[in-house]
Amino acid sequence: MRNKLILFVTVLVSFLLQCTVVQYFAIGSIVPNLLIILCVSMGIMRGKRSGMFLGFFVGLLADLFFGSVFGFYALIYMYVGYFSGCAYQVCYDDDMKVHLLLVAAFDLLHNFAVYALQFLLRGRLGLFTYLKRIIIPEMLYTVLIAIFMYKVYYYINHRMMKPIRKESESIWVLK
Repeated sequence: MRNKLILFVTVLVSFLLQCTVVQYFAIGSIVPNLLIILCVSMGIMRGKRSGMFLGFFVGLLADLFFGSVFGFYALIYMYVGYFSGCAYQVCYDDDMKVHLLLVAAFDLLHNFAVYALQFLLRGRLGLFTYLKRIIIPEMLYTVLIAIFMYKVYYYINHRMMKPIRKESESIWVLK
């Protein structure tokens, strides 16, 4: 119960930071995506199931406040949490290289999905302009912020939450 409460507060704080404080640090109207950082971080540190449920909840919040189609962001963030949770069994929590690579990849895929389903279907075909002005700068900015935010999420996961037994879900231990 304590883990779920701390995770809920972490989601709310990250979402409020995304909506308010981060907007003041926009560079050319580009802001980092803290919600992808949160989904990837908790997926890597807590596993597929936790990452998937956290991503779905974060996506529902994003749909309620930002989305034009209900369920679009919930589906995207759910997949981000699930597929980053696949790295739970094969990488260590304190290894930031995998984390940064996943944040960059999922931010790129997130922005391509937003482009394809919200701009391309409306007849706006400026992919390279969108790629050059929005997708690549946001990906780089998100990866830069992920370096600092991962340390915060790592501290929350290892100091405030009850640890998950990694040995019981390891692929190397026979069941």
